Amino acid sequence: MTEKYKIYLSEDTKARLINDAELFEFTRNDGTVNLNGFLKELIVNYFEQYRKDNDELLNSVVNELTSVKSMKSKEASALADKIIRTYITNKETGTGKSTVITLTVSGESYNIIQIIENNLLQDNSMSGYIKDMFLSYLSIPRNKREEIIFKETYETIYRAIAESKVLTFTSAFSGKKGPVRVEPYLIATSKEEQFSYLLCHGHNYNNDHTFRISRMRNVFITTDTFVRKKTVADRLTGIGMKHPHSAAPEVHAVIEMSARGKQMYRMIVKNRPAVSEIDGDKYYFDWPEMQLEDYFRRFGKEAVVLRPRRLKEKLQKYYSEAIEAYVN
Repeated sequence: MTEKYKIYLSEDTKARLINDAELFEFTRNDGTVNLNGFLKELIVNYFEQYRKDNDELLNSVVNELTSVKSMKSKEASALADKIIRTYITNKETGTGKSTVITLTVSGESYNIIQIIENNLLQDNSMSGYIKDMFLSYLSIPRNKREEIIFKETYETIYRAIAESKVLTFTSAFSGKKGPVRVEPYLIATSKEEQFSYLLCHGHNYNNDHTFRISRMRNVFITTDTFVRKKTVADRLTGIGMKHPHSAAPEVHAVIEMSARGKQMYRMIVKNRPAVSEIDGDKYYFDWPEMQLEDYFRRFGKEAVVLRPRRLKEKLQKYYSEAIEAYVN
């Protein structure tokens, strides 16, 4: 069965949902954002948690109200529901302008909508209930929202880690064709991006790796087990604390910053390398080379690499090719 529902939201709420759909790479074949596919996944994976949290909040408010002797239980329940929907779950930010989206549900998302429609609306509308669910979801930190949307993937990874089982999966960003086989050790979150990464060790090759969980597909626990090595666990834990988005070896880099460069370093926080030491205009980093290159490409003449030589040559080439392209 397939059904369509009109959901009324503020423009700000819709924009934030679209942003999550983009960040978590819900796209159609033509590359456009698949908002409906994302919202169906949100409803399927978040409904039980949302209902449970809502029930606990409602019961808590009811208990407080019924402690007043003159308040009857039925009256307290109705008042508590109104308080929650009016003052807690129904707060939207932005310009106040409203918009409408058409939510098309089928399969499991259709079944959940039917449960809501038949049991949970009371004096609320379907649009109001779904809007409240979306607002509740958006109030959660991004890395936890990622865990909601990719719930099945997370559960599989956690089980493989607990049981020391080899994982296989596919990833368009792994640089390898076919499934990847890894020994999973831990999940860590990038503080700047708020994405979570699987930190693991290659099963058939002696390399550490990280994979963004929202980009992992067809995750499968094999029957093969592995022995967790303390040296590997300690090394991956250190990577997870500093830069979970990259398991590449660190280099010792020295970068000379202008006043503008120092200001840019303070302002550009996404994937920002942690500075090890500052000596006047010289900033010292112990960080993966590729991450340093990607980060400082945005600085131009405001940050000049003094060493290592290879990193300096890479950025020289990058800027030289850019100049050539503009001249031509």
